[in-house]
Amino acid sequence: MASDERGAVRDDAWFEELYRAHATAVYRYLRRRAPAADVEDLTADVLATAWRRREDVPADAALPWLYRTAGFVLANHRRKLLPVPVDELPDSRDEDGDPALAAVADDDVRVALAALSERDRQILVLHAWEGLGGTELAQVLGISRGGADAALSRARARLAAAWPD
Repeated sequence: MASDERGAVRDDAWFEELYRAHATAVYRYLRRRAPAADVEDLTADVLATAWRRREDVPADAALPWLYRTAGFVLANHRRKLLPVPVDELPDSRDEDGDPALAAVADDDVRVALAALSERDRQILVLHAWEGLGGTELAQVLGISRGGADAALSRARARLAAAWPD
């Protein structure tokens, strides 16, 4: 039977509570970032990882840990996709290819977000869509609280600069 650093048992009941509390949030996180056909499998992978690594899930920050894990699972999933031959690349970038951009209905917001780096988009989306504040954002990004605050501030400034006239 696994337990955490405080000696709390990480058993089936613990996992059921984690699932009830956070599975929908993880699903929504992935739904905004991955093709719809893959979201259920990706969500299951994140939760399976939480079960396998249950000793590593912080008791006071389970959701940020799950978001960070979801980011890794999604990155691994994207690496598995078949590469597109170079001679078949489109002449222009397809903004609808990024599910985070496709989820935004407002064209001005899409244009501004598309102009940002993937990291800036990630930071802004985690803050705006997932409602993460400084401490949780830092945990998901794997940086300090001050670093997360600075990164969010810089991303906001770049978004303002990229905003269409």
